[in-house]
Amino acid sequence: MNKSLAQRLLSSRAGAAALALRVPVGIIFIAHGAQKLFGLFGGYGLEGTGQWMESIGLTPGYLMALMAGSAEFFGGLALLIGLLVRPAALSLSFAMLVAIFSVHIHNGLFMSNNGYEFGLALLAAAVSLLFSGAGSLSLDQAIARRLGDER
Repeated sequence: MNKSLAQRLLSSRAGAAALALRVPVGIIFIAHGAQKLFGLFGGYGLEGTGQWMESIGLTPGYLMALMAGSAEFFGGLALLIGLLVRPAALSLSFAMLVAIFSVHIHNGLFMSNNGYEFGLALLAAAVSLLFSGAGSLSLDQAIARRLGDER
């Protein structure tokens, strides 16, 4: 049987294990995105984050803050609910690569020096979900099954 593009994108053989990765990582990304977009949890919102991004050479700063915040907030939400996990994981992977190489790499590995260790851990989780998919306990898998039944 030939699977549709949607079935290939949404289906996963990861089982329930992906849920254990999706939920905490999704929550972390949602919180960081909410800092950038809405100024929640001690964040600076779009204006402040945009000014900071501009100051480190990511221009235009407001647009960069909007893109990073949206990738984190909406990508994290997608991970949490298990919907469109692979596309979300791709955008989150890209966001983490930008964060690592534009902000943290020159500080070394450790978080205590504002290093890249936390970004690297989030990058690894996002890449893992990109490869594995959302797992059996997800909306992606439920939709993929339904698409398979319709054929």
